[in-house]
Amino acid sequence: MSVRALVVLLAFPVLVAGQPARIPPIPKPGVLVPEADREELLAGLVELKREIDSLAKDPKNADLLPDVEIYHKAVRYALELNEMYVERGRNDIAVSKALLKKGLQRAKELKEGKPSWPTATGLVVRGYRSKIDGSVQPYGLVVPKSFQPDSKGKFRLDFWWHGRGETLTEVNFIDGRQKSPGEFTPKDAFVLHPYGRYCNANKFAGEVDTFECLEHAKKHYPIDTDRLVARGFSMGGAACWQFATHFPTVWCAAAPGAGFAETREFLRDFRGDKERPTWWEERLWRLYDSADYAQNLFNLPTVAYSGEIDGQKQAADVMARELKKLGMELVHVIGPNTQHRYEPGAKKIVSEKVDAIVAKGRDPLPKEIKFVTYTLRYNQSGWITVEGLKKHWERATVNASYKDDVMDIATKGVTELSISVPAHNHLTIAINGKFVYSALTEKEVKASSKRFGGADCNTTLIGEREKMTKQPGLQGPIDDAFMDRFLMVKPTGDPMFEKTGKWVEGEMKHAITHWRSQFRGDAPVKNDKDVSADDIAKSNLVLWGDPSSNAILAKIIDKLPVKWTKAGVEFGGQTYDAATHVPVMIFPNPLNPKKYVVLNSGFTFREYAYLNNARQIPKLPDYAILDVITPPNALWPGKVVRAGFFGEKWELQKDDGR
Repeated sequence: MSVRALVVLLAFPVLVAGQPARIPPIPKPGVLVPEADREELLAGLVELKREIDSLAKDPKNADLLPDVEIYHKAVRYALELNEMYVERGRNDIAVSKALLKKGLQRAKELKEGKPSWPTATGLVVRGYRSKIDGSVQPYGLVVPKSFQPDSKGKFRLDFWWHGRGETLTEVNFIDGRQKSPGEFTPKDAFVLHPYGRYCNANKFAGEVDTFECLEHAKKHYPIDTDRLVARGFSMGGAACWQFATHFPTVWCAAAPGAGFAETREFLRDFRGDKERPTWWEERLWRLYDSADYAQNLFNLPTVAYSGEIDGQKQAADVMARELKKLGMELVHVIGPNTQHRYEPGAKKIVSEKVDAIVAKGRDPLPKEIKFVTYTLRYNQSGWITVEGLKKHWERATVNASYKDDVMDIATKGVTELSISVPAHNHLTIAINGKFVYSALTEKEVKASSKRFGGADCNTTLIGEREKMTKQPGLQGPIDDAFMDRFLMVKPTGDPMFEKTGKWVEGEMKHAITHWRSQFRGDAPVKNDKDVSADDIAKSNLVLWGDPSSNAILAKIIDKLPVKWTKAGVEFGGQTYDAATHVPVMIFPNPLNPKKYVVLNSGFTFREYAYLNNARQIPKLPDYAILDVITPPNALWPGKVVRAGFFGEKWELQKDDGR
């Protein structure tokens, strides 16, 4: 087996608070693996890969094969990316050898038809294949001793999102999950530890990882979806705030510890940042700022924890302040005279409070809902699903009640709404004071979903929506394309201009390299001439190049809101020199409007954002025009001369904020 050349992540010079600084590569370089150890590991990889390939030939092994593959990938990445660390009682070289043996043992059991790990209790590491890039991803489980393969009852499941770990490779994560149960282990409960695709505060693909883990666990274990608990500390606490406020009726309880809950105050007050964000960055903070979504905790009992002298107590203080504005009180347990850790007495109080909440379980049909969102990416609470907004990134609210056979709903900033209607003898729905639906017989009121649309979301009961509208999962910004299956499409033709062609080549390499290092997967790549109908049907297409070099882009350019020829890049009434400017954007794919097409961009935060998880947010909106005379750096892929958001019908609108 040959190992590809090591991926070298360079330190970039960048201006930070007006002063030059250098951004160290994250993850940092590992140790030089002695030749004898390297040869032993390579031989182990070859042997395990041979077993995996043999198992893959039998379709009946497909379901459990990722549980074997995670061991191969962990060691392969550590070698190829120069991520073997030997420090402070940690020896990844020795651990990698043990992981390869574990993988071979699982392969042997699977080959014999006697896999032991699906029915094991205690500490178990599982793996699944991600829909995003086809990569195998690991997660850890604490399986209660009371679990049996024939268990008839369903079990509580607690998520635990891990803290920041810049060297938390797959090798280190799997090793830890095989040795430690973690901070909390409630009696008779599963505890699920997502890897979260490394160290991104469970955002983007890291966010999707949580739900892919959950679906995998539900498939293999009897999980009670009315007793799911959200927990985490530090970076994991930030993730917990995020999942609690963005998916409020998935959980029956939330228990965030420390972390951060918004961007501006955390970076300014806690980190001392003096950088001035662009107007579109500030707007995009609303994607992940939990403080903006505080109202969504209305139906989610939340028990926050902070150490009294921990700087990250700031997160719970901010959330308590925002909840108080809404007439809500945050339960905030504080560890006396404690820094960044759980104080034993306070930890016990947190556990008792959470256990009492879980004993009641989640209400699947809450009688009252108070919901806020800024994007259709986060659009659901209980029996309410928002499917259209008047304007993205502006506050939209739904206040709804269900009482005496009447669903009474008030909306602001919402144009389309779906209501999950329970089976009932008599039900009436009123939206913004107007009765829009009434059913008087049992035959008419079956469990179903009704969609309403119009300027105030109360005009009519509607069927199919317009194709060219922003809708859930098709609303931007650019980074949204990388939360579902995507395909990088490489140009094979000659570029219009040498400079822009070299920029495209460099940025595509950057996108692939950093997807691997930061989201722990091999980005799918195909030449433009090899893209199939199945690719177009199933994937968001990331098109690199220009209409001269990329055959797919040439096919659709006339249906995109940009005119791009050698004469210039025409966009929104302005023309830019095509020899030095490149458009980047996200847009519904004209070949399949149910999927995105992205021009010349990977995920948009860069090396500087790796230094702190609060910065790992979109840096570009729906579109931008880049002047590539300015070379890429740790902040930007070039000089942004124009950027903005498309309207709700994907139309060009005035560049507000300029």
